Amino acid sequence: MRKYSGLLIVLLVAIVIFAGYYNSFISLEEKIEGRWAEIENNLQRRADLIPNLVATVQGYVTHEAAVFTEIAQARSRLLGAEGVAGKVEASSALDSALGRLLMVVEQYPELKADRRFAELQDELAGTENRLSVARLRYNEAVTAFNARIRRFPGNLIAGLMGLERKDYFQIKEEAREVPKVEFK
Repeated sequence: MRKYSGLLIVLLVAIVIFAGYYNSFISLEEKIEGRWAEIENNLQRRADLIPNLVATVQGYVTHEAAVFTEIAQARSRLLGAEGVAGKVEASSALDSALGRLLMVVEQYPELKADRRFAELQDELAGTENRLSVARLRYNEAVTAFNARIRRFPGNLIAGLMGLERKDYFQIKEEAREVPKVEFK
């Protein structure tokens, strides 16, 4: 009888450990999903602001069609992008296009003085700040998850569950270069 009670205790401890890890993995995955939703909300907000910004700029600038086309294409790619890698790439392309738009705006002092343009630019800056925070929170959640599934004994349980490392939201190398914009 003692032999079986010891085995039963070991089995119960193993079940409790497995359940604890299983539940923590589920919680961490849900946190990542929530953080990702926050990024997508901010990306959508930015995408929604851009047509208004472009329309305001187009009222002043008529011969910069290439910039407007590039922004429209980048926005469409962002809205249709799937997964972390697709969103990162599309977001980088949109950042680049917006940088070129701001360089065009620099050539039009009357546009910079336009109240509606200033409001839209402030909204866009606020959205970019929220997006930056959302990316940070997402990457923190991914770090916690990835570390948890790689440490022992979590790596054994994660392997049984078929869990794999999650991708970070990292900007592309070319997007690290900040476009030169001087407001006078």
